[in-house]
Amino acid sequence: GPVAAAVVLAGCSGVNIAPEPVLPKALVQPIPATVGFVIASDQRNYSHNEERLGVPWSVSLGKGQEKLAREVFGSMFREAREYADLEAARAAPGLQAIFDPRIEQYSFATARETGGDYVAVTIRYRINLLAPDGRKYDAFTLTGYGNSMASGMSNATPLEQATRAAMRDAAAKFLTQFPEVPVAGQLGRGEVLVAAAEGAAVARVPALPAIEAVP
Repeated sequence: GPVAAAVVLAGCSGVNIAPEPVLPKALVQPIPATVGFVIASDQRNYSHNEERLGVPWSVSLGKGQEKLAREVFGSMFREAREYADLEAARAAPGLQAIFDPRIEQYSFATARETGGDYVAVTIRYRINLLAPDGRKYDAFTLTGYGNSMASGMSNATPLEQATRAAMRDAAAKFLTQFPEVPVAGQLGRGEVLVAAAEGAAVARVPALPAIEAVP
């Protein structure tokens, strides 16, 4: 069948894609805050590689991760400054907080595995929120889901489309739900985040441990 043929074709050279998200302009009111965000080198070079049924799959997510972070934080805050590492962000003056977004897990199901109709992708993100001195203040987890109809002989195109959809889903969740957490209000009031001392009790109201879509 066409699915088996696609697997055979893919086996010749494997599947190699580098999806970048295409995000609609965010219709959010920017939070009046100045924050930094770090795209660490392991995130700029993030790649998911595995082999299934003898077929090597390689999904390079680094460029997409960079674009996602720039567009999301740029839309969310009045001023969002990008830094290559935490040391540079810690040395920067005038920041109220630092965000360190990270891909925790990427997984996908091929058309063969979903019964031949579509390709599905799941990307789990962890967004660390740090005080300007680099100490951890909080963290958020969110999961983006995406799928794409399987088409003809190509494995690569549906997987790329499904990955973009998962990135877009994660961005939409963060943009719509982060403004509702208490720390967003603190930043909007101009507060500079201060992390609790090691071992000290945290008296603040904790932010949501996970940002997820309401069913």
